[in-house]
Amino acid sequence: MSACYPLSSCIEWQFTEAGELDARLRAASVAGFELVEFHLWRDKPVDRLATALAETGMRLTGVCVDPRRSIVDPAEREEMVTAVRETIAATEQLGKPDLIVASGFRIEGLSEDEHFANAVTALRAAADVAEEAGVTLLLEPLNTRLFAAMYLVSTKLGLDLVEAVNSPNLRLLYDVWHSAVMGETMAEVLAGRIHLVAHVQVADMDDRHEPGTGSLDWADIMQTLQDLGYSGAIGLEYFPTLPMDQSLALTQQKLGC
Repeated sequence: MSACYPLSSCIEWQFTEAGELDARLRAASVAGFELVEFHLWRDKPVDRLATALAETGMRLTGVCVDPRRSIVDPAEREEMVTAVRETIAATEQLGKPDLIVASGFRIEGLSEDEHFANAVTALRAAADVAEEAGVTLLLEPLNTRLFAAMYLVSTKLGLDLVEAVNSPNLRLLYDVWHSAVMGETMAEVLAGRIHLVAHVQVADMDDRHEPGTGSLDWADIMQTLQDLGYSGAIGLEYFPTLPMDQSLALTQQKLGC
């Protein structure tokens, strides 16, 4: 597949007609993808996925740390670091993909400074584990529409956390849709800090479908990424409204690929 950026299919939501996740991976390969991603791994056929990756030559760009645990609640810190360690071990056979970390929910009674300090402590401990294993953690800001009490719903705050932890093995996952839901201006929140972003995901406003079905200006978004100097892949984390071949054709057109 020829693309302005390498495209990664979110097989959690795409190629579902193929059946199980390993079959979706193979279907994505037939469609021309070289990269795929999905969410949690504990309920997935990891051994079969490893076989499918090996046989297709595809690469897994990201998996969520499972189970999800809070980075701001000290009571969950040990469980969070353990989840990182167990996810690293479980996904080694999948090629050591990047591991996605969400923040967890705000803790009543804690100040902003206390939330931040707790998050830095947890992320630094997790990053130490990732450094030892040679794996990258991706911290992902979400949005308050889906998660009203989520701590990390700001790209700026996410980048501040990455900078504070100061580990080469902790980077940001920038999701265009989450950012748009929060009313952010992409060029402003990423200015001068794109080197801290290791993965970008896309979906259109308002309903998280393929680019071209909503209100976002994809030509401007892609130009902004290029102007900022982004050099990673683009994760297609959207719910398709069309058959996958048509959905992909529209997406490629809108992304200029």
